[in-house]
Amino acid sequence: MRPNRLVLIAPLALVPALIGCHSQPVSSGLAPAALQAVVADPGLPDGDADSGREALARGIDALFKAPEAGETRALLVYHDGKLVAERYGPGYDRNTRFISWSMAKSITGVLIGMLVSDGRLRLDDPAPIPTWQRPGDPRGEITLRQLLQMRSGLRHVEGGDPPFRSDEVRMLFLDGRDDMARYAEDQPLEYDPGRKWVYSTNTSVILADLAARVLAPAGDPESRRRAVADYLRTRLFDPVGMHSAVPEFDASGTFLGGSVVDATARDWGLFGEFLRHKGAAGGSQLVPRQWIDFMTAPSPREAQYGAQLWLNRRPTTGAASLFPERGPSDLFACEGHLGQFVLVSPSLHLVVVRLGMTPEDHLDRVASRLGDIVGLFR
Repeated sequence: MRPNRLVLIAPLALVPALIGCHSQPVSSGLAPAALQAVVADPGLPDGDADSGREALARGIDALFKAPEAGETRALLVYHDGKLVAERYGPGYDRNTRFISWSMAKSITGVLIGMLVSDGRLRLDDPAPIPTWQRPGDPRGEITLRQLLQMRSGLRHVEGGDPPFRSDEVRMLFLDGRDDMARYAEDQPLEYDPGRKWVYSTNTSVILADLAARVLAPAGDPESRRRAVADYLRTRLFDPVGMHSAVPEFDASGTFLGGSVVDATARDWGLFGEFLRHKGAAGGSQLVPRQWIDFMTAPSPREAQYGAQLWLNRRPTTGAASLFPERGPSDLFACEGHLGQFVLVSPSLHLVVVRLGMTPEDHLDRVASRLGDIVGLFR
């Protein structure tokens, strides 16, 4: 629920005194809080530091004020590895853990990459799901690569109407909630493996289940939960500096790898920086650079999707998720339900984090305003 906001209106006689309290002049229409959220010189390529600071402040302010953008709860900008802008909505701050929703898929993609690098999974081998390996089961042909690129061929409805008929809703909240991997893996093939791209939260849970099967062969829920949580903590979260990150699990010990990791906005920014540096953090290569190249390469069946990451490309089908008409072409994103974004552009040395709550039919407006912010650094 959105916190109540108290608006204080100063008497006109006090306005000059209030303005005089600010060491930095504020342009007409720009709230002091908006300017204070940006460092003195955010490093924009054109203009002087003051004008760059104001331009960035205005771009951020638009996301907080525009009714069509819904509720922005956090907006952070990292440029050249430095936090140059940070602003929160009422009731939120740097210590608030924000839910990832589908941004968790990108963490799952990295998790699988680490296990492939360790030699414990193979990208082009059939996915080692026991029920798929029975003689004559066509699902036995589904590879790990196809799961990562959302082209498994499994029957799936994401975001259906009414919602309770959606497979991700049934898996997360209804008949599949206690054993999500089983629900996802029990679905039959609708297409030949690899032939069609279908965005699927359930597919990311299958990937998370594969990680648990490798890391905790005993198979009991507590072993699965502990093994995956420890692996994420020691191999990813701690080295990256994401000390606030908390992954969630179902009753069967399966990581909710398609939808639930909680972390602060700054830690989501650090994850973006880790991706921008091609899997490196703190001077260590945590996952091979080639794996990040794979995650950011277009899926064969959908140009604007890689492997658990969205790409700033013209879509093969449907509407654009980002803003491909105004680049940059190397930009990619972790995206989540209701407008969670971690945007990464290696060429601009830029990471932008936006967290909040926006209706799905208004997300294009949020993406457009995020494109305005990114455009300031071109």
